[in-house]
Amino acid sequence: MSRKVKIGTRGSKLALWQAYHVEDLLKAKGIESEIVIIDTKGDQVLDVSISKIGSKGVFTQELEDQLLDGRIDIAVHSAKDMQSSLAEEFELIAFTQREKENDVLLSAKKGIDIRDASRPLVLGTSSTRRVATLKHFYPHIKTVDVRGNLQTRIRKMEEGLCDALLLAFAGVHRMGYDGMIAQELDLGEFTPAVGQGSVAVEAAKSLDPMLRAEIISACNHPETEFRLRAERAYLRVLEGGCSIPVFALANVEGDRLTLKGGIISLDGSERIALEVSGGKGDSEKLGEELAERVFAAGGKTILEQIKKSQAQQ
Repeated sequence: MSRKVKIGTRGSKLALWQAYHVEDLLKAKGIESEIVIIDTKGDQVLDVSISKIGSKGVFTQELEDQLLDGRIDIAVHSAKDMQSSLAEEFELIAFTQREKENDVLLSAKKGIDIRDASRPLVLGTSSTRRVATLKHFYPHIKTVDVRGNLQTRIRKMEEGLCDALLLAFAGVHRMGYDGMIAQELDLGEFTPAVGQGSVAVEAAKSLDPMLRAEIISACNHPETEFRLRAERAYLRVLEGGCSIPVFALANVEGDRLTLKGGIISLDGSERIALEVSGGKGDSEKLGEELAERVFAAGGKTILEQIKKSQAQQ
């Protein structure tokens, strides 16, 4: 291939890790690339929670603008940051092999355990899913909103804002903070955000088809793609963005795909969690089926209450 692939990314250390990871995957297939750093609204506005900024495109809008005008060829994102529906001009063409999906507690303190109700804990998180999950399973835990890149959050924690941070294992591991993991949380309780642990590669549909095929061949992990297509189809039907406490996790064994997912009310009082399974080739249909089942089990009412509550804020 005669020209370099231009990779668009946010400028945080974690975003750059993801971009370099994609660069390495391309290099392994003999494809040259260069990284273009782009500032997004989500990076600029740090004093307001994501749900208040508006969850659609908070970390993606500026990258998509440059995909459209050809300044970059692909944009690299945390798959969990991607809105459930992309504009007509864009598509996700690849999902990298998924990291461990769990949420973890990160702390400089020893003996942190969310199950210990005798020891009051303040956890830092900006995720409505994690806050609602804590309210449901561990109502004795207090939370404080904390934004910024991982290094900024750790600094705020060490300055006394909270006892521990509630984060995705993938980001913690990629930034080399495994030694600060105080507790790995149960996937049954803390079922992750859709896409957690994978890196998504986005392109404009106008991208040269031969280049598109080369990038997919280099970066896409087929099993992860089946899993994420199912999870994202579930999210799309629920119209869930970063500000809605929904969760889903698909697993593939052989040709079978199992998808577990649900929704939690903001106050944690109601949690619906269901499961569907079928052929992995029907991953998107399974995601849609799970969403319809969750709606029928009372999820539609919970979703309406959440949207109403957030509109009043």
